[in-house]
Amino acid sequence: MGLNSVFARRLYICWLLKNEQRPNVPKLMVLTGWPRRTLQDVLKALPGMGVELEFIQQGVRNNDGYYQLIDWGPLDAKWIDLNREQILNTITQG
Repeated sequence: MGLNSVFARRLYICWLLKNEQRPNVPKLMVLTGWPRRTLQDVLKALPGMGVELEFIQQGVRNNDGYYQLIDWGPLDAKWIDLNREQILNTITQG
């Protein structure tokens, strides 16, 4: 497949944003086992790839809420879904 682990992380986060109920950084940390900073970096990089995200504010604190994937941009959501295990393998081996 030829994916590098950085790109694979971005694909996997997109998949989680679309398939998890109200994904926020603490929930993504539990699901992935990645540190907060890694997740923040991945989320920050997605708009540069053409992926459109929205942060849905909930609660009174500034960062209470969750992320919603609005547009996959150039990414093929079906391909990511079909190749999720291979993407995960790339991440764990990278």
